[in-house]
Amino acid sequence: MDNDLQVWQLIMQAGWLVKGVMLLLLVASVASWMIIFRKRQVLVAAEKEAEAFEEKFWSGADLTAMHEAIESSQRSTRGMEKVFGSGFSEFLRMRQQGRIGPNAMVEGSQRAMRIALTRETEELEHHLNFLATVGSTSPYIGLFGTVWGIMTSFHQLANVNQATIAMVAPGISEALIATAMGLFAAIPAVIAYNRFSNQVERLESRYDNFKEEFSSILQRQAHLLSQE
Repeated sequence: MDNDLQVWQLIMQAGWLVKGVMLLLLVASVASWMIIFRKRQVLVAAEKEAEAFEEKFWSGADLTAMHEAIESSQRSTRGMEKVFGSGFSEFLRMRQQGRIGPNAMVEGSQRAMRIALTRETEELEHHLNFLATVGSTSPYIGLFGTVWGIMTSFHQLANVNQATIAMVAPGISEALIATAMGLFAAIPAVIAYNRFSNQVERLESRYDNFKEEFSSILQRQAHLLSQE
């Protein structure tokens, strides 16, 4: 308890610039943790949804019935379901137009799925740049506050005849808290960024593999339609 009180007293005794640095790092840390908790929920949900959709898709269900169920549900789709819906909607639209070659139908579906895949990836990557920025800049911001605090402490010794370490120790301690806060903000952000980036990369690869496999299915259907 005494240590906590002492740290708080050091923070309150710090200069205004050092306090500003500490406040900035505190805000960055809080924002990072909010993003970490939210992003973890989003990515876990995306993995579960992809697994559930793949299981349903490869169970032999009728594709048209699946698409109609998605369209009639009136809910917003995302992830692999969004890629499937975009590709199959374009396939059906071009099939209804008639006199369109099978290759053109498949290419149109692939183009729609690529756009959907890009948007879904961007949504998964949302806010990851903020974590990367906090992780890379927080230590330097904290170090800036520390250097400034130490400079101020030594500058106060200019008019002192006999300087002792006891005279500058409090100021240096105050300044070092800024470095500690910088590391406190940076370390979780870096760990979370690396982990989430890996998860997003795996999901993107999973979506892309599905897109290629679904394109092969649509190509077979398009050639069968052209022979009728």
